[in-house]
Amino acid sequence: MGCSRDPSGRHAHGRRDLGHVTRTGLDDASYRVAARAARASFGRIVALLASRTGDIAEAEDAVATALEQALVSWPRTGVPDNPEGWLLTVARNRQRDIWKSAARRTGVEFDPDDPRLTMSLDEVDPDAIGDRRLELMFACAHPAIDPAVRTPLMLQTVLGFTADQIAGAYGVPSAAFAKRLVRAKRRIRDTGIPLMIPGRTAMPARLSAVLEAVYGCYSISWHDVDGRSPRAPDSMAGEALHLAVTLAALLATEPEAWALAALIALSLSRAEARAGGFVPLDEQDPGTWDRRLIVEGESYLRRGGQLGGVPGRFRLEAAMQAVHAVRIYGVDPDWAALKTLSKALVVVAPTVGARIALAAIIGRCDGPAAGLMLLDQIPAEGARLAAFHATRADLLTRAGDGREAGAEFSRAAELESDPAAAEYLRQRSRASIGQN
Repeated sequence: MGCSRDPSGRHAHGRRDLGHVTRTGLDDASYRVAARAARASFGRIVALLASRTGDIAEAEDAVATALEQALVSWPRTGVPDNPEGWLLTVARNRQRDIWKSAARRTGVEFDPDDPRLTMSLDEVDPDAIGDRRLELMFACAHPAIDPAVRTPLMLQTVLGFTADQIAGAYGVPSAAFAKRLVRAKRRIRDTGIPLMIPGRTAMPARLSAVLEAVYGCYSISWHDVDGRSPRAPDSMAGEALHLAVTLAALLATEPEAWALAALIALSLSRAEARAGGFVPLDEQDPGTWDRRLIVEGESYLRRGGQLGGVPGRFRLEAAMQAVHAVRIYGVDPDWAALKTLSKALVVVAPTVGARIALAAIIGRCDGPAAGLMLLDQIPAEGARLAAFHATRADLLTRAGDGREAGAEFSRAAELESDPAAAEYLRQRSRASIGQN
């Protein structure tokens, strides 16, 4: 996927929110609950409704209407005991209104007992709604849907990210991207693609796009947990871990699914170390890392490794994260092992990000000149990435060229979307230039 990167990288983040709704007249408690529901429940309820009707766009409209109604009702009546159940009821009723209106326009008799619209909350297990999301994600990977739009469709429809956020992660114009997503939803509706998990024989062909979507959820939202626990209920990065583990357990024998769970767990273990601004991995205090998440991630990595097979991208990236994680045990990272893993990653997934990361590791193992030589071989699009210039700046610093390093740190800061990281890069620029 276009937004794939080393987990320590950065992307503009966010998810579906309530920014289009004014807070005027709302008490803070109601707004916080509604905002949390928007983040955590939107995709789950959409998946549940769409699995009944087959119309994703209609389900999205119904849930958006329910969220807006919550902001009007809850300040007067109080927040319900089961906010998600309340939203589900209102959204389901909105669907019924849409169908009644369509029946009036077309002259087709409206059936209030249509099984697609009859849903008792007693039959809905809120804890199982997450599995409905996986069903919808696999449906979005149906062979009838353009492969290029499958993962973005999951990120928007099931995980609640906006077209702008996804387009930003892919580095493409948002308007054209949004049109592609709309066309994909219409195709699902018009062709009657079943919104359910496919049979085992069809699953391998769809798995890659689903794994990319779960990783994309983490990639876009990872910065939300800086300085706090990823186990927080409104953490979409933590939700990505939940989905990855659920998916791995569901498939059981897919090593890349377990590897993705390991990658996300190991990466999230460092969330609380990033409090108070950007802190590079080498400068983080491993005493602030979450030991339980590290142990959890290591267990997932072993589980996937026991299944055998040629290591895939997620397994290699997770193994690299595990090498860094040994610092929590008072052991220095094995840079030779990182070099071997990074070289293998470039063969399996020769992305620009992977090649930049390899150049940085080669620079640590074989000297800055060797790393700079690799950077010079990266295609021109690499120069549009902050990571390219930050890596070049670090290698130039190691080579003793402070002035040029300062200029590269400055270029990296201009391209960096995360304000905290950009400020760190500007500080490095000033320090490098000041030393000359």
